[in-house]
Amino acid sequence: MAPIQMVDLKTQYSRIKDQVDRAVLEVLESAAFINGKPVQDFCQSMSDYLGVKHVIPCANGTDALQIAMMALDFQPGDEVITPSFTYIATTEVVALLKLKPVFAEVDPHTFCIDPESIRKCITPRTKAIVPVHLYGQSAPMEEIMKIAAEYNLYVIEDNAQAIGADYTFSDGTTRKTGTIGHIGATSFFPSKNLGCYGDGGAIFTHDDALADKMRKIANHGQSVRYYHDLVGCNSRLDTVQAAVLNIKLAHLNTYIKARQAAASYYNKVFSGCANIQTPVIAPYSTHVFHQYTLILNGVDRDGLNKYLSEHQIPSMIYYPVPAHRQKMFESFRSEQQELPVTDWLSARVISLPMHTELTEEQLEYISGRVLNFIEN
Repeated sequence: MAPIQMVDLKTQYSRIKDQVDRAVLEVLESAAFINGKPVQDFCQSMSDYLGVKHVIPCANGTDALQIAMMALDFQPGDEVITPSFTYIATTEVVALLKLKPVFAEVDPHTFCIDPESIRKCITPRTKAIVPVHLYGQSAPMEEIMKIAAEYNLYVIEDNAQAIGADYTFSDGTTRKTGTIGHIGATSFFPSKNLGCYGDGGAIFTHDDALADKMRKIANHGQSVRYYHDLVGCNSRLDTVQAAVLNIKLAHLNTYIKARQAAASYYNKVFSGCANIQTPVIAPYSTHVFHQYTLILNGVDRDGLNKYLSEHQIPSMIYYPVPAHRQKMFESFRSEQQELPVTDWLSARVISLPMHTELTEEQLEYISGRVLNFIEN
């Protein structure tokens, strides 16, 4: 059996090596390392795949969120509602722009932001909601968009973990995650479902004016060289990364199916174990399984983590300390409502290896070791 990786990018690369190598060499030969043709090609392909009018490339997923918030002209002290149960980048950019993060509770089954908690967080200073499509499935966007319309709020989707997931509305229509809110933001970090071979990110919108503004912000506030209309930043997706993404985007649906097949295997094996809650798939969303995350009940999580490591099985805890309990947000802590579900999940979740290259032999070994620890 091949060594088990949390994410096996090397084997995935070996399957598309000829395509990738050829594309990268073409970039090197062209010497168009910044804003070369593959960048425009990728943006068009991504736009077609998602069904979104504008794709604005940028340097990483954190920049994508920051540029989105900069484009909406928020002022210091304005409030942005976001889950605490997420990677820190979601909330970090709020504080970076001198806005106030207001932490909402999440659903204990889907791990995504709870609309009722959003309502409780709204004040006259609230300007936006940032739902996170955590672990690979959508937040309840239809309800979130209704709340946003009711209170005249912007919605910025953090789609870093759910690229390719479909959301089904109550009328039966579907949309890709990241294209439902006013703006969507994503990361192409190598371990993402659609990852490049370095850093990369993108912003999505149907709004022409917002797209124009975000393009300027990402390019030092300019659309004409040396004429700067806005205070911006320098955030680019380089041509080599775009060339890699062009190739991998064509394989994304196949990658998603491989992840879903691995998740189905895990689900079947763990279905009879009362101490494990397998991922719950919401009826309105497909799940692309960026992570395969269990909730442990009555299990020594640290002991399991150590046991798996001793048997050459990597596992991760996403996330052991939620945002509202991070030192960086101490100044907001006294004002926050209690988040018992978030705290409960943070103490009980564990993620198993999940990627496109998992074999049945590896899945059998991983799941068998998990059950051996819990049941013996």
